[in-house]
Amino acid sequence: MLRKIDCVMVTVPDLEAGAAFYTETFGLRRLWQDEKSIGLGMAETDAEIVLHTALLDVSVHYLVDDVDAAVRGYPGRVRTAPFDIAVGRCAVVEDPFGNAVGILDLRKGLRS
Repeated sequence: MLRKIDCVMVTVPDLEAGAAFYTETFGLRRLWQDEKSIGLGMAETDAEIVLHTALLDVSVHYLVDDVDAAVRGYPGRVRTAPFDIAVGRCAVVEDPFGNAVGILDLRKGLRS
């Protein structure tokens, strides 16, 4: 089901201040940006740190081949049914301990 950790979501009060901190302090590079978020990349991986200004229930998203199929086969609670995102589909499931687990697919392709 899971292929890899695709992104880690980080809530910041200001996107530009957050991007400045993470790029200057940890050497991350900007990959993309929209009005609500900024994607940052690490040198040795294609996983992303995604800065958001919204409070999010999920901090880590795992990449799957097909979110809809993964949700259909998930043995636990589905917190948020599959929905469209800029790069594909996303959903939020819950582990047996009550933690939110994000899953996403890249059916629409990576952001440029």
